[in-house]
Amino acid sequence: MRAEVEVVRAGALTTVQDRGRTGLAHLGVPRSGALDAQAYALGNRLLGNPPGTASLETTLDGVALRAPAGSALTVAVTGAPCPVRVAGRPAAWAAPVRVPPGALLEVGSAAQGLRSYVAVRGGFAPPEVLGSRSADLLSGLGPPPLTAGTFLPLGPTPETPVAGADTPRVPAPPAELVLPVRLGPRENWFTPQSVAALGRSTYRAAAASNRIGLRTEAGPPLARTRAGELPSEGMVLGAVQVPPDGLPVIFLADHPVTGGYPVLGVVPPQSLDAAAQTRPGTPIRFTLHR
Repeated sequence: MRAEVEVVRAGALTTVQDRGRTGLAHLGVPRSGALDAQAYALGNRLLGNPPGTASLETTLDGVALRAPAGSALTVAVTGAPCPVRVAGRPAAWAAPVRVPPGALLEVGSAAQGLRSYVAVRGGFAPPEVLGSRSADLLSGLGPPPLTAGTFLPLGPTPETPVAGADTPRVPAPPAELVLPVRLGPRENWFTPQSVAALGRSTYRAAAASNRIGLRTEAGPPLARTRAGELPSEGMVLGAVQVPPDGLPVIFLADHPVTGGYPVLGVVPPQSLDAAAQTRPGTPIRFTLHR
């Protein structure tokens, strides 16, 4: 029988995430996966886990887990900096930590940023769905968000050693988010004046943001050159879609695979890790490229 951890406190939103379901958009299956890919990967490297091992992604206020009664855990908490406690005692963030059998691991509220990642040596091992253990909040694929009192199975311990402090840490969450945007394919749906204003203006991250998209507010709406909507077309990670209110939405890992609102441009995937850590109210600026 596989060892399991007990979810003592689930937090505001804690999900199982790995690298997601890539290559299935033609079947209508969203990508999903960890939003802050760099922080997620760091947790696995610290513990010697194979790339793609499933971790937990918390949102703002952390999670609490109890180790199995019969075995210790080695864990690493990365992403948004936060307090970590084991059996009531302070423990290291962004470093391997031992959790004795039956002890409580408490991951506290993020001091900066939004999402923390809890990796365990061997990984979390709920059943795979279409090749991934990721929870997809848009489609409902994968395991549901964590709830208190449930148990999560653990995977087998890898043979590779724990990496420890040899792995560099990820950057701090941004006080201001600056996103490069490669313009197209529907730049011509917007007036040149409003596109130019996008590159000069400051927006704010909206509270309605989630794993599907980072929504903006407070900046100038983009004015269109034409009315109506497009037939639905394929959407990619990082697409900057502009709904009727004219305020850009940046698509994140749980984004739909098709959409009818015009896409002004695309943010490169390597720039989206910072977007995953952007709290509501954070200033957002765009740098435009062709």
